[in-house]
This record gives sequence, C-alpha cells and structure tokens, in this order.
Amino acid sequence: MLTEPRRGDGSEQKAFDGRSWLLLEKSLGRAEGQVIDHPYPPALLGSMLLNLHLPSLILTSTMQRKAIARLKTALPWTSAPLIIGAPMRVLSGPSLAVEVSKAGGLGFIGPGTKPEDLGPALLQATKLVQEDSGAALSKCKSDLLPIGIGVQTWAGDLEQSTRILNGQRRKPAVIWLFAPRHGQKELDEWALRLRDVSKGSQIWIQVASVADAITAAPRSDVLVIQGTDAGGHSLKKGAGIITLLPEVSDALNNLGHGDIPLIAAGGIADSRGVAAALTLGASGVAMGTRLLASNEATINPAYQRHVIEAQDGGQNTIRTQFYNHLRGTMDWPEPFDARGIINQSWCDFESGMPFEQAKVLHDEAIELGKAWGSNGRTATYAGTGVGLVNEVKGAGDIIKQVREGCENIMKSSIEAMRT
Repeated sequence: MLTEPRRGDGSEQKAFDGRSWLLLEKSLGRAEGQVIDHPYPPALLGSMLLNLHLPSLILTSTMQRKAIARLKTALPWTSAPLIIGAPMRVLSGPSLAVEVSKAGGLGFIGPGTKPEDLGPALLQATKLVQEDSGAALSKCKSDLLPIGIGVQTWAGDLEQSTRILNGQRRKPAVIWLFAPRHGQKELDEWALRLRDVSKGSQIWIQVASVADAITAAPRSDVLVIQGTDAGGHSLKKGAGIITLLPEVSDALNNLGHGDIPLIAAGGIADSRGVAAALTLGASGVAMGTRLLASNEATINPAYQRHVIEAQDGGQNTIRTQFYNHLRGTMDWPEPFDARGIINQSWCDFESGMPFEQAKVLHDEAIELGKAWGSNGRTATYAGTGVGLVNEVKGAGDIIKQVREGCENIMKSSIEAMRT
C-alpha cells in the first residue's frame, strides 16, 4: 500500500493502492491498472511530493481520479490528458471541432453570429464525422456526435436552440453554457430544457469565481474554470487559473462535490500549461488562442497573422469592452469584458481620441480590408498565452504535440526525483 498526503493541514493520510497512480503508470510506460514497484518508502515519497509541490503532476488524488474516469466514460474516444478546443464564436466551426476530436481531444463549435447557425453547423459536423475512417470517433455512442457546442445564454434563443437540437438525429456529446445575463437561474433554465431534448448530452458550465462554481456544481456535469488570462470574454473581476482552480477544488471538496471534473481554461497554450493545470487538480484543459493558429480555424488570415506575431501577452493584450462597442455590440452583460491584442484603435482611444472618431476609423478599416494587425482597428481576441503561439499547423497535430509534450514533462519530473 502507498500513502497520499491529504490536502489540508497534512496531518491525515489516506491509503490507496497502485491502481490510483494513473499518471505515473502512463509516464513509466506501464499498463493501466498495473501495481507499480518504486524505490521509495511511502513516508519518503509523500514528503518528496509535498516538498516539490508536485502531487497532482505525479499522481491523481482519489477525487481527481474519479473525475477523470467520469470524463473518459462520457467521452470514450478521448485520450489523456484531455485537451479541449474551446468554443470561439465564429472562429471554431465544424472542421476545427472534428479535427480536435479525431486527435483524441474534444472539439467545440462556437456559438456563431446568430442562434440559427447551429443547425447547419451540426449537419456539417455530422457529415465530417461520417466521412472519418479512423477508429477513435467510432467509440462515440451512435446517437451522439463526438464534439460539443458552445452557447452564450445571454445572446441565445432557448426555444430555437431546443427546436434545432430536437431535430438532430445525433446530438452533441457536450453543451457548454456560458455568460448568463441573469445568473444561475438562467443557466438552470437552459440546462433543464436542453437535457430534456438532448438527453445524452453532458451540460458543462463555465465559471470564473469560487462562488459561481459552488452554485453551478450541483447542476453541471463538468465545470470549466476560466482564469483571467483567457482570450475573449470572461468576468471583469477574476483570478488566474493557478490560484482559482485549486481554491474551487478545495471549496467543492468541502461541500461534497469533489468528484466533479474541472477543466482549466485561460492562458494554456502548450504542454507546460497542460502539465501545470493537471498539477492544480484539473481533469483536462481547454485551449482557444493556440487553436486560432490552426489550419482549420475559421479565421481571416490577417487575424491569424496578428496572433502569430504578437508577443509578451501580459503587456500587449488588454481586457475591455471597447472592442465590443467598436463592433456595435453594446449589450454584453455588465460583469463581462474581453481580452484582445492591443492595436491602433486602443492606442488612439487611450491617448484621448473620442470613441465616435475611433468608430469611424474602425468601420473604414473594415471596408478597406485592413481590420487586423498592430496598425489595425478591429478586435483580435486572444489570451495572454499569445506569445507562445508561433506557427500555424493542423489542429490534430497541435493536440497530439501538446499531449505528447505533457507526457514527456511528467516523465522528466519522475526521473528528476529518482536522481
């Protein structure tokens, strides 16, 4: 028997056997479920893990292990660690979603510009899945599509969405709800209706605070925990994922919801971010900005080029509703703003240019096809991890590369502790 120091004051320990060491088994190349012989006595091993602050990187806690198992059961085509392509409005369409899922991840179709976009998007996704000859997607249940859809509930149409889903033979495996205007009550209404018409679909809820996570947990199959490094829209007030996710995890454990899977989102753009998120207690990660630089993203080449060229994301992105307003979107719920790359519009506005003049220049730039770039005028939504995004490649290759890199990091960490 091995012992794992329990999170808390460190005074209690809980016994568990070698079958709990899923990540360690994978890193050492052992068959899943095989009991592991290792050179460390339990007390020394526990002390090492605590001193190095790497418990979750090397092993999963009982609750985290259960959460990962729940995800694997619901999404049988996926591989660990679970990497998710975030729903990015018009930028993540069916092609991107399916490519991510084909690589063992979970791809999402974004909300689109209007609710009625959902029907054609699901039909296209169904066609792409049917054309796939790989073995991975065939593991999905026959009445489900191995992708998810994202819904901004404040801008959605519940009646139309339920009608569209009700007419689909294959429903999306996951429905990701985000950005209510009227808080949890609105999310509850959407979740109840969607579960009724899309019975096999999981309901995921995105949150950005401990309080919202506690409220949403009983009503959600999975919680997406979004930190302030995320690109696009999130709460104005928030924390980075490195403090937010552990605090959410602790709070849910204390309330008896410790086995709900937590997906880390915000600032994760490479293998190091994935490994860090697992260490924090995540069951998987969502990437958005990295997949903007994929061949399958529905993105203007100038937008994509701006993402590739941007560096030092903490200094060269900004959280604001200014870009929403330039585009004519004035009714986002008050608690939200959005992170995008700083461009000429923001520099002029910050220097004192009246909004009305900035709006005129913005609209002219769009008409001239000069909307994006450091000298551009319209929004390039991206997270602080944008400086880690340096090349465009296929979405499937991105997912596989990030996953393999994460596994190598885990293995290197284990080897480092052996020396």
